[in-house]
Amino acid sequence: MTLDRRLNAFRPDLADIALRGEVQAERFVEARPAVIAVPVADLHAAPSRDAGIDTQFLLGETVRVFDVAKGWAWVQGERDSYVGYMPGSSLSFELDPRPTHRVTALRSYVFPEPELKKPPLASLSMGSLVTVAGEEMRRNTRYAILPNGTAVPAVHVAPLAETDADFVAVAERFLHAPYLWGGTSGFGVDCSGLVQLAMSMAGQTVLRDTDMQERELGTRLAGIEGLQRGDLVFWKGHVGIMLDGQRLLHANAHHMMTAIEPLQAAVERLAARGAPVTSIRRLRAG
Repeated sequence: MTLDRRLNAFRPDLADIALRGEVQAERFVEARPAVIAVPVADLHAAPSRDAGIDTQFLLGETVRVFDVAKGWAWVQGERDSYVGYMPGSSLSFELDPRPTHRVTALRSYVFPEPELKKPPLASLSMGSLVTVAGEEMRRNTRYAILPNGTAVPAVHVAPLAETDADFVAVAERFLHAPYLWGGTSGFGVDCSGLVQLAMSMAGQTVLRDTDMQERELGTRLAGIEGLQRGDLVFWKGHVGIMLDGQRLLHANAHHMMTAIEPLQAAVERLAARGAPVTSIRRLRAG
């Protein structure tokens, strides 16, 4: 069986020690843990910004680092196992304090202190992980205080143990969010990134790309009749989420945003481009 390079760290000169005996490489190394230290870290297939974005990791997520050279780190995400290159400046090897909360707002701000009139220091996406050291109320606004004294609106974060009951409702909050190839954040998202992030907020770990999701998620339905809320519709390289029996929510390049449209309209438009529906998947209960 050929290993998927997107999910397994190996190249001719270097490979994950866990793959010894399965791949050939000059050296096998034990990964070093690190954490994403910037709001959004782009992951590339090669150590170059010209390589394009394969996916993104968010603040507080942990990765395994196999190599750092010429300003680029070769890493694998702990959450979804995706492998690629990111600027080394996106990482911190200081793992403590551990995250306690997750950003639940589509987007939020980090303020230098608990004061909304202060210019924010950074913008955070839904799904970002932060450590809350305390809380403070100032002028009718409650803030979550981070270990360095900065603050985020407390209403925009929730403890890690709290998850959303309905991933479709989470996905609906991305309506009109801009489309970004490889995007997995509230600042820009692609079709499978939307599925992955929405389901993550509902406590479900999902692989990143459409082919992985189509292979791994739910059970296959026979056709497009009798669809329900939460069913996933797949095309080659594309996926959308059914809001009900007729309407599809999907991040797509046709609208250049996350949009709602009749499923039949999407089916006809993509079929005209030579892309028929490849499968419908219904997620398992729970």
